[in-house]
Amino acid sequence: MGYYKFFINTHKFIQIRGGLKCTFFLSVKCWKVCRSLRRVLYVQVYLSICFMLVLALRADMSLTEVNGIQIGTNRKSNVVTERHGTITTIGINRPEARNAVNQETAALLLQAFTSFEEDRSLTAAVLYGIGGNFCAGYDLKELAHSPTSIKLEQDVTKGPGPMGPSRMKFSKPVIAAVSGYAVAGGLELSLLADLRVVEESAVFGVFCRRFGVPLIDGGTVRLPKLIGLSRALDLILTGRPVGAQEAYEFGLANRIVPNGQALQYAIELAEQISAFPQECMHGDRNSAYYGVFDASSFTEAMQFEFDTGVQVLLKESVPGAKKFSLGYGRGGKL
Repeated sequence: MGYYKFFINTHKFIQIRGGLKCTFFLSVKCWKVCRSLRRVLYVQVYLSICFMLVLALRADMSLTEVNGIQIGTNRKSNVVTERHGTITTIGINRPEARNAVNQETAALLLQAFTSFEEDRSLTAAVLYGIGGNFCAGYDLKELAHSPTSIKLEQDVTKGPGPMGPSRMKFSKPVIAAVSGYAVAGGLELSLLADLRVVEESAVFGVFCRRFGVPLIDGGTVRLPKLIGLSRALDLILTGRPVGAQEAYEFGLANRIVPNGQALQYAIELAEQISAFPQECMHGDRNSAYYGVFDASSFTEAMQFEFDTGVQVLLKESVPGAKKFSLGYGRGGKL
């Protein structure tokens, strides 16, 4: 009777972005040649079982919960964050769906932006889409197949929007690097940013008009404030596509760059903004938003601006004036 001796080593589990990478080593040593087909089949069955176990480990379906949404840890993340000095980049990572946002992605976006807000060492964020498109809006396939499972917080002060962070007001600058389609809810996400760096082939639009899906992530609030009611209604009522040049003329796009360069340009712009005295910059930014969205009168807006500015005069303005008198900052250089 021949016999077989198997040595099986399973080891080296490495945690990578919420998933498991399993390296499986299988060594099979056979001291005697099999004398029957049956024994060969036994070996094949045994190896098949081992292989299936490896697949089961690689497809580990452990779940984690983010904002009430169960998220599998067995695959790539739908949102990718990276740090570049004091800048964080937040990438929507569903290129197969033109970065349409489902419940899981919305929860991860909210988590990423919440972390950005809470991290005092971060000065700015860049939101972008991976794979050639910024975001094609909410995932209508998910809406069509499981409409009752979608959770919507009715009170906008108590929970996230359908797209995730759309109800947030950031205390630090956010820049959107827009490539490809930024339509429907994707347009609304781009409006969440202070500035939009747009590639030449980018397309904006309220494409959800075609399917009876409303703007409920700030589109009807932010868009008229940004480009004016008349132009906003043109987009909202017709659902027509708007190219990069027209978006720039509207004021929807702040910069137009060659295709493939939006992310890098946005990071460089964020670094430039982060190099300024921060408290003064934040004060002016907050005052601008307050005057547009919160102030009930011109006088109230002016008072807020003055009160905010006075707080930074002694902290940054006086030291800045001394630097100027010594020759620093002249000619546009910091």
